[in-house]
Amino acid sequence: MEKHQLFSLKKTEEKQLLLIMKFFSFFLLIGIGHCLATNSYSQSKLFTMKTSQKTVKQVFQEIEKNSEYIIFYMDQIIDTNRKVNIDVKNQQVSAILDQLFLGTDNTYSINDRQITIYHKGEQPNSQQQSNKFIVTGVITDAQGESMIGVSVKVKGTTLGGISDMDGRYSISVPNKNDILIVSFLGYATEEIKINGRRNINIRLREDTKALDEVVVIGYGQQKKESVVVSMSSVKPSEIAAPTRNLTNNLAGQVSGLIAVQRSGEPGYDDAEFWIRGISTFASNSSASTPLVLVDGVPRKITDIEPDEIETFSVLKDAAATAIYGARAANGVVLVTTKKGKMGKAQINYNFSYGWQSAWKKRDVTSATDYAILQNERALNGGQAPIYADPYNLTDSNGKPIKGFGTDWQDLVFNDNAPVQNHEVSISGASEKINYYLSMGYYKQEGIVGGNYGQSNYERLSLRSNNIYNVMDASKERNFLNKLDVNVNMAYTRVKSTGIDANSIYGSILGSSLYLAPTLAPTVTDPAMVKKYYDTYEDPNTYDAEGNITGKRNAYELLRDANGNYYTIPGMGGTYQEMNNPLAMLSIPAAKNWSHKFVPKFSIDLQLWDNLKYHFTYSADLSFWGTDSYVASKYYLSGNNKREHTEAYKSSDKGINWQVENTLTYDKTIGKHSFAVVLGQSAMKNKSDYLNGSRWNLVNVNKPSIDYATGNYEQTIVKDADGKIISVGAPQIQHSVSGGNNVVHAISSLFGRLSYNYDEKYMLQATIRRDGSSRFGPSHKYGTFPSASVGWNIMNEKFMEGTRNWLSNLKFRASWGKNGNDNIGDFRYTVLTAMGNNVLFGKDAIKFNGSKANATANPDLKWEESEQTDIGFDFGFFGSALTFSADYYVKKTNGMLITMPIPSYVGETKPIGNVGDMKNSGLEFELGYKWNVSDARFHAKANVTYLHNELTNLGNDTGFIDLDTFQGIFGGGTRGSNGQPFPYFYGYKTAGVFQNMAEVQAYVNKDGEMIMPNAKPGDVRFVDVDGDGAISPDDRTNIGNGTPKWTFGFNLNAEWKGFDLNLFLQGVTGNKVFDATYRTDVFSGNFPSWMLDRWTGEGTSNKYPILKNGDATNWQVSDLYICDGSYLRVKNLSLGYTLPKQLTQKLSISHLRFYVMAENLITWTKYWGFDPEISSGGTSLGVDYGVYPQARTYTIGVNLSF
Repeated sequence: MEKHQLFSLKKTEEKQLLLIMKFFSFFLLIGIGHCLATNSYSQSKLFTMKTSQKTVKQVFQEIEKNSEYIIFYMDQIIDTNRKVNIDVKNQQVSAILDQLFLGTDNTYSINDRQITIYHKGEQPNSQQQSNKFIVTGVITDAQGESMIGVSVKVKGTTLGGISDMDGRYSISVPNKNDILIVSFLGYATEEIKINGRRNINIRLREDTKALDEVVVIGYGQQKKESVVVSMSSVKPSEIAAPTRNLTNNLAGQVSGLIAVQRSGEPGYDDAEFWIRGISTFASNSSASTPLVLVDGVPRKITDIEPDEIETFSVLKDAAATAIYGARAANGVVLVTTKKGKMGKAQINYNFSYGWQSAWKKRDVTSATDYAILQNERALNGGQAPIYADPYNLTDSNGKPIKGFGTDWQDLVFNDNAPVQNHEVSISGASEKINYYLSMGYYKQEGIVGGNYGQSNYERLSLRSNNIYNVMDASKERNFLNKLDVNVNMAYTRVKSTGIDANSIYGSILGSSLYLAPTLAPTVTDPAMVKKYYDTYEDPNTYDAEGNITGKRNAYELLRDANGNYYTIPGMGGTYQEMNNPLAMLSIPAAKNWSHKFVPKFSIDLQLWDNLKYHFTYSADLSFWGTDSYVASKYYLSGNNKREHTEAYKSSDKGINWQVENTLTYDKTIGKHSFAVVLGQSAMKNKSDYLNGSRWNLVNVNKPSIDYATGNYEQTIVKDADGKIISVGAPQIQHSVSGGNNVVHAISSLFGRLSYNYDEKYMLQATIRRDGSSRFGPSHKYGTFPSASVGWNIMNEKFMEGTRNWLSNLKFRASWGKNGNDNIGDFRYTVLTAMGNNVLFGKDAIKFNGSKANATANPDLKWEESEQTDIGFDFGFFGSALTFSADYYVKKTNGMLITMPIPSYVGETKPIGNVGDMKNSGLEFELGYKWNVSDARFHAKANVTYLHNELTNLGNDTGFIDLDTFQGIFGGGTRGSNGQPFPYFYGYKTAGVFQNMAEVQAYVNKDGEMIMPNAKPGDVRFVDVDGDGAISPDDRTNIGNGTPKWTFGFNLNAEWKGFDLNLFLQGVTGNKVFDATYRTDVFSGNFPSWMLDRWTGEGTSNKYPILKNGDATNWQVSDLYICDGSYLRVKNLSLGYTLPKQLTQKLSISHLRFYVMAENLITWTKYWGFDPEISSGGTSLGVDYGVYPQARTYTIGVNLSF
């Protein structure tokens, strides 16, 4: 049976176009024609066209491109490859069609915006109702929403029509066994047999190939099949879960992207993320993070409202990022925000409300187990037991302890902390203006301290995107014929309070792990109050007989809501810097604030033919600061106390502006397509700071610097005669500082040439030259080239036999260089150090002098990142199944580190380009779309493998020590040649000595004991260097926090208005260093795994004996190392969209309700709060008591008018 196809030539360029056609094509094709019958579209729309030797198909495309016409025809009745000449000026479309079909057997009919081509002698749509069969029905999409303007035709005829605004259609067919052909832009064309049915409801599915046709790249767009670089795109719906920032949902969404959430604390829960690994060891975090551009403007990714996103692309290899030069060494993230759609204004409102709780608490010992372990440690250390009867205990108030004792974690965590999100937008477009206005409000209470006013976050955001068509004379001339002006503005206001999280110095969560379960949270024993606590608040001093002798600066101890003192842990044990977490939470929180304005102005001018000019000016104006105060002279511990009240305020501001000018030109000559981009960019960043403080608040309820009395005090002691005996150090009770930070500027020129032959062979070359203010005159500029090639193997003739199952096969290869100037300012030169005395002359007169504080290096230059990428893209069964694979090698050369110069030079060593690092890896992405009856499914998965190696440190030692662990000695984190960067550096262990025979049997090659001082129950350390003894030289790589494998899985399902989303993400091949157990916190609680310690032969071969004074067993070793692998149900949501037939009665176009759970389940072997840890130092995976991510249950609604 011969198969015929009904064509609609207007192809979707973006998914946005699909939505425009879906909602407004009915009004464009039918409604306007009826409403304005006296002035029909065909009479008012005029064309100017002069073509030579173009095909009929190309003429059709030109008509549709420059008008609202849609042309329908049957492929068997017209030769679309016939070449014609057309010459019309300011005439109706009929003039073009008359010339087009002159001398042929074809003719046409025009029904408003619908043109139908048919054979002469036929009459389109001539239907004699008496002898024809009428078929009716409703056309919907996969979500069950009615589709407007869908073409319905009878196969083999010109009979047809389109669906109305409710998706209904009605068509008369010659025969009740005819076949209907149903088509719409961006959807797969369906052929449906009537089989005598009078009512046929039709559901169309998206054409996956059409929807993925265009992707966003640097300074432009490109057909996906023509892309020859490594990049990934994420649909906004996949990252648009109600959340404070996008980084929380990035992990697992894109191959090659490693994202580790820093904390679960609101306002500080940004994920640190890297594209293809860490590639520098610069100390500032911005040196290793990707460049994020929102509508071409550099911004922090956390500044973006998820609901505002239209497209989200990640550029990974150097060929994709080289056009951004110095700022793109670590990859580029391109975000475009939403615009209006043609037609009447559309109003959207999104609301969600959720409840957050800690998904996990750490296992620590109960009061009885704690007392047993404390006694055991004392006895093993030769001391008396601390507790007389561990099974009959009393707390610090003398009350009997029943059960667990004080659960400090339970007291600290704020369960069911609320979070809410509101977002409203108004958008629309006409031929002259396109607008999108939005406002968002987000408020989140922290799960730690949120109920105390700590770790809370509030954000208000506004956005206005406007495009004005100033001039459009493209129908009259081909030069200077179109001018668009874009005016965008974004504003964000943030208010937040924060707590110290994952800190090495006694954070709230860290303290909750250490405080003993025998300590009561507050003091209720009057004897205890009188003996210890009242003395702290007594302003008097006494002699030995108890007589008042004077006054002193007394403390004001913190109390709970009932007036009870918070327990001071140090009064009942040794806790180092750990304090009562409830008392810490009661201290007034610092209030952080920020305002950010991001204006953008741009123009797009059509110069001639396809030559376009684009100008952009954008700025990022930021104002931020902190207001804090000390309300009382509190005492938490000897190292955490305040002896005066105080007000503090800081106010900083910064501006980052950018100016860009680009010229683009694209041209197709036969099978050859060319595209050129030439551009100039300039950027400058400057900022200043101001802060001040003052002691002694007049009124703690009105804390401010002006409402404080702190001035200047100095103690002067005189004798009875008034002579000065001593003069104390001056005490200045106020401070102020301010100034300008160093200006950072970049100036750039760039260009890109793309060539495409017949969609088979592609070539792209890019070059950028950047100049940075951070380098000296010799190396101020850097040049960064790239090249890439592609081969669409699928388009070769020899692949024709596979096209019924293989729809895409493309090979890509690229090479390129990027630079990195995130090195700090003036590192190439030296500054002046004051306070150096010098002697002059024969009398050796001393003068105050100055000198250079280091050795200069005028040859300091850019860090360079060189990357090679090879990739394949596959598509099967009409691209329903897609697969891509990439292999890359990324080398960073000339990393900055202290140079290996001799120590006798006598000054600080200079910084030089002497370090090299290598990242290599594999990336895989898989997608599959399928239908089961009227249910629709889409699954995506990605897997990334990363191998990182510091190939050449370049300093004189071959290693660099980085982070240390508070209270744990003998190691830390380190970087060294031939190892991953960074890694945990410490001792390897090989079990526990069970008896003296094992100690004596652990000998070197000479038969000498390797650990002669060891006793049964001690750790057996590995003699790594083989010298026959355990020494610091045996320390080695015991693991690192960077995952080797990162993966994600996303499943979407839709059925009869219901929608389901499941998102899983995880990592493996990484380690966590658990720094929450410290032997120097003598009275601290124990992790529950300490119950598995060695207590006698055969009891444990991992955890050693517990004893006081043990400085050996608990050195930095792999005893602290845990498997950091995890798999997390990051997001699970279920929604239901009400039928449009129901909501339209309420003037609502879309109404969806949903429920969602975030961080629902986490499978991990790690016993800590959260395996996803980004420590505050250089290394990943160091846990001091990290603020965990919350498990959140959310309800929400999406509403559109």
